[in-house]
Amino acid sequence: MREETLEWHQIGADDAVPRLGARVVETAQGRVAVFRDGTGAVRAIDDACPHRGGPLSEGIVAGTEVSCPLHGMCISLIDGRAIEPDEGEVRVHPVRVVGGVIHLGLVPGARRAAGACSAVREAR
Repeated sequence: MREETLEWHQIGADDAVPRLGARVVETAQGRVAVFRDGTGAVRAIDDACPHRGGPLSEGIVAGTEVSCPLHGMCISLIDGRAIEPDEGEVRVHPVRVVGGVIHLGLVPGARRAAGACSAVREAR
């Protein structure tokens, strides 16, 4: 998806997401897990493992991957694909940090419920 066709939403302060940690944003398109990976980059993916829907925001981050807390499936935070030998993938959401604020890019009109997105909150 081209960035100019996205709706950008401010979701919280850059320092709200700890290194190797995650926060959750409720969006009209579903739950999005926002991570800070081992390189310090902020990344966002759907918050449901492709295997059984486990909350990826509660998984362990190592480098640029997260492991599902239910069954240990590893997912790339860069492209959303499962790490071999596992199969599957999750949707990756573009993020950018501007002036110390994290912005999440969402496809316009792709709504599951009313509203665009909530502020970033700690994963349970």
